[in-house]
Amino acid sequence: MNLQISGHHLEITPAIHDYVTGKLDRVTRHFDNVIDVNVILSVDKLKQKAEVTVHLSGKDVYVEVIDEDLYAAVDALVDKLDRQIQKHKQRVQDHHRGKGIGHIVQD
Repeated sequence: MNLQISGHHLEITPAIHDYVTGKLDRVTRHFDNVIDVNVILSVDKLKQKAEVTVHLSGKDVYVEVIDEDLYAAVDALVDKLDRQIQKHKQRVQDHHRGKGIGHIVQD
């Protein structure tokens, strides 16, 4: 998994980098086919914005959260991302469940 963290109007400190990396490890535990992750953290006056784009095999997932606290925004971001990736994983599993050995076609 390639992880890229960047900041707009914000310096990415080692503490922020470690926090985001630790939180995104949860995503890779649920779904192994994560190719690329791009995280953008930005500050606009009193609003802290966290957005992520995850490139999965066959789909891109984008999530954005705005909060007053950057760490709270990252937490909410990871929660939303986790739900979307689990939903995608379930769709992929359900799609492949109907095909295979034992599938009988009647005329």
